[in-house]
Amino acid sequence: MDVRSALSQSAGNLEKAGIPSARLDAEVLLSFVLGCDRLEFYKNPATPVGETQLVEFRKVITRRLRWEPVAYITGLKEFWTFTLKVNKEVLIPRPDTEVIVEEALNICRKAIYDKPRILDIGTGSGAIALALAKGIPGSRIVATDISFSALGVAVDNARNLRLNGRIDFRQGNLFDPVEGLFDIIISNPPYVAAAEYENLPAGVKDYEPREALLAGCRGTEFYELLVSRACNYLNDSGWLLLEIGATQEPSVSQMIESAGMYDSIDSRVDYAGHPRVIRARRKV
Repeated sequence: MDVRSALSQSAGNLEKAGIPSARLDAEVLLSFVLGCDRLEFYKNPATPVGETQLVEFRKVITRRLRWEPVAYITGLKEFWTFTLKVNKEVLIPRPDTEVIVEEALNICRKAIYDKPRILDIGTGSGAIALALAKGIPGSRIVATDISFSALGVAVDNARNLRLNGRIDFRQGNLFDPVEGLFDIIISNPPYVAAAEYENLPAGVKDYEPREALLAGCRGTEFYELLVSRACNYLNDSGWLLLEIGATQEPSVSQMIESAGMYDSIDSRVDYAGHPRVIRARRKV
């Protein structure tokens, strides 16, 4: 079987199963098995696929037919300007999370921070912390996660990107493993309400870590903790940046306003036009 036939057959099976982006998934998985760039498929569609490779390709397509995310099958996910190692211990980084990285970089430029001290709470794969370490060479970053396994993935990613000396990874819940003051506290916390969790797509609910998604009955439980405690760890005029769910901007903004410790409260939309990041500055 050649590349064209293998892709056509597998994409058709994925499409019949109702899996979105069936063709793209097939191409990514075949390029993973063959160890080549997807561009090669368009240049040489008649390239034969060896029997061993075809067997392996069918195995990974079968996994995708069970709705296992492509990133967990390949063990890799592109984020920002690099590729991260991922597994079922960490949430798969989404493109929308790049918005909070952009916002943090903008704040650092405008505030003219020389060597900003940054705290990333719930770092998971390390995506946000690593992007900031790469984008702000003089930054001093602490990244925490309650999951020992997730931190192992983050440490591996830092090592692979040669940024392991730039980030201090610590295990613990929220602010428990940290001390001192920070110029920026940033977090993409769990924000899915219990009722919403039950309706998540199978590829998310059945594979991605529950503790990285489910926040509680209301979906805002982690924001309440972050907002109330962050002011004790922020320098005067330091910034709190939170990724939020698409419908949570009003409630989280009101929560921050009611805390009485922040000003300059604002939000930013993601690439689909949904509110995705809330920022607030600690009052002097």
